[in-house]
Amino acid sequence: MMAAPERYDLVVVGGGINGAGIARDAAGRGLRVLLCEKDDLGAATSSLSSKLIHGGLRYLEQYEFRLVAESLAEREVLLRIAPHLVWPIPFVMPHTAGQRPGWLIRLGLFLYDRLGGRVTLPRSRAIRLGAGGVGAGLAPQYTHGYRYADARVDDARLVTVNARAAADLGATVLTRTALVAGRRSGDDWVLTLRGASRGAEQSVTARAVANAAGPWVQSVLERTMGEQPRGRMRLVKGSHIVVPRAYDGDHAFILQNDDGRVVFLIPFEGAFTLVGTTEAPHDDPDAPPRPSPEEIAYLCRAADRYLARPIAPADIVWSYSGVRPLYDDGAAAASEVTRDYHLVVTEADGRAPLLSVYGGKITTYRRLAEEALEKLAPWFPGLGRAWTATAPLPGGDLGGASFGELGEAYRARYPKLDPGWLGRLLRRHGTCSAEILGDAREIADLGKAFGGGLYARELDHLVQREWAREADDVLWRRTKCGLHMTEIERRRVADFMKVLA
Repeated sequence: MMAAPERYDLVVVGGGINGAGIARDAAGRGLRVLLCEKDDLGAATSSLSSKLIHGGLRYLEQYEFRLVAESLAEREVLLRIAPHLVWPIPFVMPHTAGQRPGWLIRLGLFLYDRLGGRVTLPRSRAIRLGAGGVGAGLAPQYTHGYRYADARVDDARLVTVNARAAADLGATVLTRTALVAGRRSGDDWVLTLRGASRGAEQSVTARAVANAAGPWVQSVLERTMGEQPRGRMRLVKGSHIVVPRAYDGDHAFILQNDDGRVVFLIPFEGAFTLVGTTEAPHDDPDAPPRPSPEEIAYLCRAADRYLARPIAPADIVWSYSGVRPLYDDGAAAASEVTRDYHLVVTEADGRAPLLSVYGGKITTYRRLAEEALEKLAPWFPGLGRAWTATAPLPGGDLGGASFGELGEAYRARYPKLDPGWLGRLLRRHGTCSAEILGDAREIADLGKAFGGGLYARELDHLVQREWAREADDVLWRRTKCGLHMTEIERRRVADFMKVLA
């Protein structure tokens, strides 16, 4: 006799930031949760962002005041619950005549400082730009500007720690497992899942489904679940390039381009500068996005308008594109489409709800998850209260210490380990670094060195605790060690992961 299908309260489809956030929130409220992802956690949009937790200064020009206010409030929450993954960064905006007028910028920054309520980051101010300080690296004609504060994030790791938090709370997390069919049966959903490696299928039932498939939301609705969409999706590609460090300092630049858009220059992985982003239509979610020659030229040209030393396509050491699954509000230009999110619930005679997530940005994922649970609450009497605003994410419970103090404590505990390497490990894992380091005292205790600062102990941890299965999971998502490796070293990691598979 065949075993009865595994039964869950909520199945979450999609292992990006929204899906992982919903799974964590739901598991913490007492629901039995399954999260399935057809690829790796954060393999699409959520690991291919501009790596920022920000309100979106330019969204004020589109009158998105609610979104900016919520984003700024969430920035404070994430700085508090994930201090190892989200940390402050000063932004500098050079200014000259012919750009947005100074009064408009000052008004925007005034609102930006205040819309989110109480903030811990410094307020904005006008500054002089010289050859040194925050003006270093700029062309000499830029002598005035503005400075404000935002935050940066390791986006892929933020996804992973949310999934780990969900698993720690009892959720089942299945990567490389696709939802291939779904139908309502009475009060439940009957769902068919298929693993990617051997094609094995399993059937599960759920009282509710959350469709957080990002660019594939419409496909899951129509092809898999047989539902008619009640929202419209617009896919917008954003490309980024990474070049050797283009200027000194730990600050980022926000550059006003001649087409009215802005481009960011952000310190990245110590030795590099991240330049982004573009906004181009992308029609097919199954077509892998790649930076086009036109986008690369656009980013280089935008940076070269400001930098004393120009950058060229030949300087690029890495590039990537992500597809933003935006809610289509009818805006004419891709850059004007709202970054706000919309949650749509469908049901059959009050039974078997299906919640679909349209749009959203990484900054507001936690609040989106809260709202998702609020919408599903009628089907779960006795659902626990919202709780994620104060609970640290794995690795983020510093016991009242600052991240700097955490670093000091670990350097004292592991005096023979390279402090620079130790700092990078702490940025990835926070207090969970102790699970990797254990009783290590010297570099040799960390096991085989793969290059780029990756050692066997961390790699084993990524496989055993963080669902890493392929080389890219490790080199470009769980870490960015691939950026610091030679091609031979990257192949060595790939060969090692094939053996594990």
